[in-house]
Amino acid sequence: MTDATGPTAPDRRRFLTASAAVMGAAASAQLWLPSAARAAETPLPAGVFSLGIASGDPLPDGVVLWTRLAPDPLNGGGMPDRTVAVEWEIAEDERFGKGVRRGVAQARPEYGHSVHVDVRGLRAGRAYWYRFRVSGQLSPTGRTRTAPARTSSGGSLRVALASCQNWQHGYFTPYADMLDQDPDVVLFVGDYIYESTPSATAVRRHEGTGEPYSLVQYRNRYAQYRSDPDLAAMHAGAPFVVTFDDHEVDNDFAGEIPQDPDKQAPDAFVSRLTAAYQAYYEHMPVRATAVPNGPHIRMYRRLEFGRLARLNVLDTRQYRSDQATTQDGAKNPALTMLGAAQKEWLLSGLRDSPARWNLVASQIMMAETDLLIGEGKQWFYDAWDGYQAERDLFMREFQRTGNPVVLTGDRHLTMVSDLKEDYARPDSAVVGAEFVGTSISANGDQDQAAFRKEWDPRTPDNPHWKLLDAHRGYHLFDIRRDGIDAQVRVVDTVLRPTAAPSTLARLRVDAGRPGVRVV
Repeated sequence: MTDATGPTAPDRRRFLTASAAVMGAAASAQLWLPSAARAAETPLPAGVFSLGIASGDPLPDGVVLWTRLAPDPLNGGGMPDRTVAVEWEIAEDERFGKGVRRGVAQARPEYGHSVHVDVRGLRAGRAYWYRFRVSGQLSPTGRTRTAPARTSSGGSLRVALASCQNWQHGYFTPYADMLDQDPDVVLFVGDYIYESTPSATAVRRHEGTGEPYSLVQYRNRYAQYRSDPDLAAMHAGAPFVVTFDDHEVDNDFAGEIPQDPDKQAPDAFVSRLTAAYQAYYEHMPVRATAVPNGPHIRMYRRLEFGRLARLNVLDTRQYRSDQATTQDGAKNPALTMLGAAQKEWLLSGLRDSPARWNLVASQIMMAETDLLIGEGKQWFYDAWDGYQAERDLFMREFQRTGNPVVLTGDRHLTMVSDLKEDYARPDSAVVGAEFVGTSISANGDQDQAAFRKEWDPRTPDNPHWKLLDAHRGYHLFDIRRDGIDAQVRVVDTVLRPTAAPSTLARLRVDAGRPGVRVV
């Protein structure tokens, strides 16, 4: 189970309804389509697997396999308006000599001819290879991995943390190095696409003529991002666990409130949310629990990696109150980041966890960022600084939680911090650690001297910060029972299709000792 509490009744009804489309293959057909049945189908256009393949949300006995048929990816997909049967198989070896499961999934036009196969009956903690076939066309081969057995308490887990890949700001070169590092799972915490308009001066120009608002426009934007070769190779190389932030819809939106409510009427923004969430589901390797219901999508969930690590994946956009605009507003106890149901779900997941490490995937930064040099405070209200009463609740809970570590994106910077019981009291207890991963490409090749000039003077006002940097890249974690060894992996450029990677810094979190230190 990905959610220890199980889906709510409406979520369960959506899950059962959608299961006919995305899970039936794993439970029924175990053979490739007969040749006669294949011959009866009208041939599809060439290039149906232009968007590649992917896997995600690994369980001890299963994983989600994904593809989307799109021979004309930047123009709505180019598929005929009919359901298409897609064959899939998963094996223990790359040559598919040791097949484990086979079946047929339905690629339906109402879901953009995307395919989500929830394969079960696999062995825990091992690698598998998978592929798809339709109309005589064979997909690339992907490699995935199941989670460790639920009772497993030893071993190690390698996690790559990524976020913020802006097509227009650069190539997704950090993924080439990530693939070489062979992570067990990739955690992507938001801004998979950017909704910004095309720019004539961009490194790579966005498709279309403006921001996406309709379903077809969002599909085209995702298709463009999926065409990046390094991203495609990484999706084929390891399972992803994904959640969204704001740019998958609209910058800094909150619930059903857009960034610019004077320009986007409520009904229009609900329609935009509906389109954006459906396109997100269509392009992500997630289970049927994430099938959207209009302008709502269930993305917060829990994944277990034996008793070594519990991963709580948050949704910090859909249920939040509108952002505060003043310091007093940021302290208002009525404001919520997670909403009542998600808040209680996270609290219970922290309290009853059997895991050595309790990981929280939060799209936005949890530690304080005081931007004002000297006396007083100045905060980013879109981050947890704008929802301080709810953050303080979790800081108190972290004191009773076994080894809490927050994994974050959004900032386009590496910002590694101790989490504090009370940021108003610098001498208060350290209760955990937070790694804010830098961006894959957003902000491009940043001016390092200008960054240091802007941010170094702020470090005395933020003594909980342990490391700040503005290179592009990702974070890599080797998680074991005694500690987490982290690397900040960076590239020298995202302005060219290839780049030179390196390790910028190494950090360590020791089990039983809250906080993080630079090695």
